[in-house]
Amino acid sequence: MDSNTVEKRFAYFYFMKNDPNKIRAIVPAHIGYWKGLDLPSCSGGPFADKSGGLIVFAAPNREEATRIVMNDPFLLENLIDHKWLKEWVVDQGMLP
Repeated sequence: MDSNTVEKRFAYFYFMKNDPNKIRAIVPAHIGYWKGLDLPSCSGGPFADKSGGLIVFAAPNREEATRIVMNDPFLLENLIDHKWLKEWVVDQGMLP
């Protein structure tokens, strides 16, 4: 990305299918995929009840954000029951 590209923030919410053994087997690939992207401002993790997770990241546009999400190993292995990708406007004025 060049220095003139304005990045947008995205929130990716996902909820897992009920297949704990397969999920456990794919978790390392899922984590490795997201870490390997080396995306700016990327953070995330599972919900406490392990029903799914949330990842926030920056991308130049929705198309690129969608491409990133669609290559998540959880999706490729058909382990996601529901997902949402939303552009997120971070209000810096609300932060301390």
